[in-house]
Order: sequence, then C-alpha cells, then structure tokens
Amino acid sequence: MTTLGVVTLETPALGDRSYLVHDGEVGVVVDPQRDIDRLLRVIDELGVHLTHVFETHLHNDYVTGGLALSARTGASYLVPADDEVSFERVPVSDGEEFPAGTITVVAHHTPGHTPNHMAYEVRHDGHAVAVLTGGSMLFGAVGRTDLISAERTEELTRAQYRSVRRLAQLLPGDVSVYPTHGFGSFCSATETSGDESTIDKERRQNLALTVEDEDAFVEQLLAGLMVYPTYYAHMAPLNAAGPGEPNLSLPELVDQQTLKERLGAGEWVVDLRERRAYAAAHLGGTLCIEMGDSFATYFGWVIPWGAGVTLLAESGEQLAEAARQLTRIGVDQLDGAAVGALSELAGDRLKSFPVADFSSLTSSFGTKGQVLLDVRRPDEWAVGHLAGAVHIPFYELYERLDEVPDGEVWVYCASGFRSTIASSILDRAGRDCVLIDDQWERAAHLGLPVERGQ
Repeated sequence: MTTLGVVTLETPALGDRSYLVHDGEVGVVVDPQRDIDRLLRVIDELGVHLTHVFETHLHNDYVTGGLALSARTGASYLVPADDEVSFERVPVSDGEEFPAGTITVVAHHTPGHTPNHMAYEVRHDGHAVAVLTGGSMLFGAVGRTDLISAERTEELTRAQYRSVRRLAQLLPGDVSVYPTHGFGSFCSATETSGDESTIDKERRQNLALTVEDEDAFVEQLLAGLMVYPTYYAHMAPLNAAGPGEPNLSLPELVDQQTLKERLGAGEWVVDLRERRAYAAAHLGGTLCIEMGDSFATYFGWVIPWGAGVTLLAESGEQLAEAARQLTRIGVDQLDGAAVGALSELAGDRLKSFPVADFSSLTSSFGTKGQVLLDVRRPDEWAVGHLAGAVHIPFYELYERLDEVPDGEVWVYCASGFRSTIASSILDRAGRDCVLIDDQWERAAHLGLPVERGQ
C-alpha cells in the first residue's frame, strides 16, 4: 500500500499556501504560486510525476503559476468550468473525479469566495483523507466574499455559508483540511486560528459551522470585512489571461546620476532598508517600504499600478528577494535598481527625519503646530485613536497630501511599518515629519488620550 504525502509550500509574504499531493510516484498540485521554481525543485527531489495542476478559483491576491507549471511539466491544467479564461484548460465541474496514481481528486463546487470556486477532496486507496479548500473553509474562518462586486457580496456570503456547511456534511470528521488562504492573507474574511485542522475541528470552531442562523452569519461576516490591497483589482484579469513563467533575473543596475534624474522627474524609487536606518539617512525623494514578508503586499497597495519603479537595495540578495516577491503580484518589469552603500548613491541628496515613540509624545502632546496623523485602516481607527488626530490611511496619503494640516506631522500606525511608508511620502513632498516607531497599545498604557468611533 502506498503512503499519501502532502507537501505544503508556504508564501508568508502573501499569507497563502500551495500544495503538492502525491503517493510517492504520482502527484497533483493545487493553487501554485507564480514562482514555480520552488515547486519544481520539490517535485524533482521526490521523483514524482506530476499529472494535474488544479486551481480552486481565479485568485484575487496573487498571479498564479498554474499555467506555467503545466507547460513545464506536461500536467493537465484544471480550472473551474464557468471561469472565463483566454487559454486552453480542462474545465472542472461539481462532482467530477480525476484519478492520479492511487489518488483520486473529487471536485466540489463551493461558491462564496468567488462564484465558481471549487474545493478538491482527495481520496487515497478509495478513502477520503484530505480536502483542499482554497478560499472556502479556512481554519476557523472563511474566505472573504466582497472581492467580486459590492452588488454580489451578500449573495456570495450566503453561498459561502452553505458551501462550508456542505463540505462539513459531505466529508468524514478525520479528513484533513488544507486551505490556500488564511495565514495573514487579506483574502480571509476574519482572523484564522491554528496551523492545521480537520473537518471535525472545523465543526467545533469554524464561523460558518458554529453560527447556526444564516442571517446572523451574514451580519457577522460583513461587519468583520476590512479594506484590502488595491492591487487585488488587477489579479483576476491577469490570471484569466494566462500568465506565463516569471522572469526572476535581476533588473538593470543604475548609477547615482540616473537615480538623481529619475527622482528629479518624479519617478518612484523604493528603498528597501530597515525603517530606522532609512529615517536616519536616506536619498531624498525615495519611498521606504521595508523589506520583509509584507513587502509585496504594501508595494502593491501604495505604488500606482503600472508605474515605473527603481529599487534601492543593500545587497544583491535583498534585491533578488524583492524582485521575486513582486513577480507574485504581477510586477514583472522594474525600471532598474541600485545596490550598495547609501553614501555612494545619495551624493548631495541625503535627508533624514526624527524617530520617536509614544512616550516621547506624552511630553509634547498638544504642542502648537503639532499634527497627529493616524495612517491605519478605518476599522483600526474606529476601535481607538489619539484624540485630535487626523485620519488618512497610508494607502490614500499620496493622493490626499493637501488634507494634511500645516505643522510638524507626527505619524503613527500599529507598529511603525506603515507609518514609515507614510513618513517617507510626507518627506518626499517636503513636509516635516516625525516617525512614531512603536506599538499602538502603548499609547493608552502611557495615558495618552484615546477616543473611539468614526
């Protein structure tokens, strides 16, 4: 008897997971990320013959690697039948079965996250052992239902409720659950819980299975939806068009003079360095998006879609990681990059701005000419914000700079990451700012006046 293996490839930068399911000889992949080289290495190391590549849905948070993986391996590419796409694929409908060695994959139509969403039950030697749930049943939660249109959100929310309950009725309690979303992804409607699960566990913890009234579920889910990155609007069209394999080569390197010319022309130059280092010394006119797991998400949220961008990195390794992350959201062409010591790249354009914490604010709070700027999401602002603060979410600041009152702008978020982005936007516009690099919870603890409400 063969043994079933499930290999999870995590993409923390987007809060997603891709899966390779195999019996030691034959395998299938579900929801592959754009940079398929990671999957190809695992497939090669295991010596597995890939027969199928499945998509649970047309993704809204990343560009798929499914078509490219299929082309590289000769595996069939399977996409929900009712999704309109511009490439040849095997259409998948509810109840269809797909054998792969000792594995059989059974498709279940689970509308909600998208209208045509599919979950894939995995049977091994005739027994149901796993279900790949995409954006339907997550760990303690469900996928968000407002990504298609505002007009269809309630309809899809009701469909999501019924889809998750259908899976719980169809499958045995010991079946393992493997969602694509929910590990920090904005595709999750609410926060997820835990790192692994089964159908039985979800029956006890999942929002759609513990709230017995559908109307109450709809009300609770819709109340919990928050804003999502603006780049999401471009993902489904790219996926429907059939994205090819990404180019992971490094962008062309540019010199100090070219950087100066691009900044002078108002082009976007993004500095990847740690935020306090950036505040202490940076090339004037650049935008700081600190390199880390959240880089691509916030890049796609802040930089206008399709705008030319030059990256400023400390090393070739940092630049390579940034370029890889960006290909996952469809940013394939960068205008260039500069790598090396800031002193060699900045020339006479070196700038800085102060860094403070909430304790610094206790002694200066309410000082004449001081502007408090809260750049968090609206849901965070509503829960609590500094009295007298101006609220402009970081992703709207560039277009709303004229709404920032005159004075020295003290910028805060929940941790310092987003306030750094906002501070660099203000600095780029010639405003005096102070970056508050601190945890929001400390503000109330220190006795700063906090208000609730819109």
